[in-house]
Amino acid sequence: MAVQFRRPGIGGSMLKRLFLATGIGISLFLVWFAVSNYRASRRIAEENLRGLAHSLAAAVENLAARDPSLRSLSAFHPPDIAFFALIDGRGFYRFHTNADLVGTAGEGGKFAEVLRDQASVESWVTLGTGERAYEFYAPFYLPGETPVLRLTLHTFRADAVVRRAEFNMAVLFALLVAGWVLLAILYRFSVREERHQLEMERRKRLAQLGEMGAMLAHEIRNPLAGIKGFAQVIEKRPGEARNAGFAAGIVREVLRLENLVNDLLAYAGNDPSPPSTIDLRETIAWAASLVRHEAEEQRVSIVPECQGEVRLFGNRDKLGQVLLNLMKNAFHAMPRGGTLHITAEESRKQVTITVSDTGQGIAPGDMGRIFEPFFTTKARGTGLGLPLCRKIIEEWGGTIRVESTPARGTTVSVVLPGIMQHKEGSHP
Repeated sequence: MAVQFRRPGIGGSMLKRLFLATGIGISLFLVWFAVSNYRASRRIAEENLRGLAHSLAAAVENLAARDPSLRSLSAFHPPDIAFFALIDGRGFYRFHTNADLVGTAGEGGKFAEVLRDQASVESWVTLGTGERAYEFYAPFYLPGETPVLRLTLHTFRADAVVRRAEFNMAVLFALLVAGWVLLAILYRFSVREERHQLEMERRKRLAQLGEMGAMLAHEIRNPLAGIKGFAQVIEKRPGEARNAGFAAGIVREVLRLENLVNDLLAYAGNDPSPPSTIDLRETIAWAASLVRHEAEEQRVSIVPECQGEVRLFGNRDKLGQVLLNLMKNAFHAMPRGGTLHITAEESRKQVTITVSDTGQGIAPGDMGRIFEPFFTTKARGTGLGLPLCRKIIEEWGGTIRVESTPARGTTVSVVLPGIMQHKEGSHP
């Protein structure tokens, strides 16, 4: 069973802001692209009309050059032309596709401008049918005179280009609106799902808190019952000699409660003590000296092995607490004596501490629960030893792994970042 430390990643709110900014950026780009394409289509349509007008003017001029009588122009009816006419120097129609207008006065404004500047003039006009058309005036060269060509064109093809661009823009806008609506719906569902998950986690924590409270009440009730019984005996017969044993029992149970409270405070608290460089060989020797008397009583041999000088950067008291908890668990697994090996070695910028015993091992059914708070197989244990060890190791940025074989022993491996890894950015 292994516990892996994980560094916090980008928060959910940061990801949401990133996705929102990306969506807004893409939407603005698509809007700009659609509007630019629409504006470009209008320019392209006007350029097409202008080019068509010049081509048709050249064709009319060629026909007039071949037939000075201009009779052949009456048969010239391309589908893009609404009508065309020739206006002479006096301002009268020399030719018009509507024969009834030949000889009548033409429009003098643009006619005079073309004669003055000898350059083409273009504009948009509305025909009597309500159709919007393109009108083109240009100088027209005939032998001995320079009339003005008035050419009025239908805009069906040009309008088709603009309408296609408008349709594409409308479709793009509709897709953007639909996309944002769908995104809003998905966001609403995600928020509801997130709230649901938070509520489920809250209920789970409350359930765990209730379970922990029940276990804690059970752990406290037994010592209190013993203290109450011993105190009642002493109260009834204060002068008896055997009361000294009862008083010792009260002290023993009070110490048990004190250890439980200390373990709870250590498990729930966060020690702000500043980290420092730790000599692992010295720390292992110090922890072993604290339990040396208990080990001799249980006939357990402690064999520390630290290859060379191994140093860590962290809290010495916390590391000592981890070692003491692991050694006391090993003592519990060897009631008839045995050997406890504690090794430490450094490799690849990390330090590995191994605590191995020759005890009775851990039952396979209990392996999945050994890191649960208050789970214990000891008659008078608190069940906070291994959970506290895991909490300290995780805060340090390391991992803890337990391997056990029934009747052969248990090995606990702790991997922590070394001095070099801490200098490169790892924080205990």
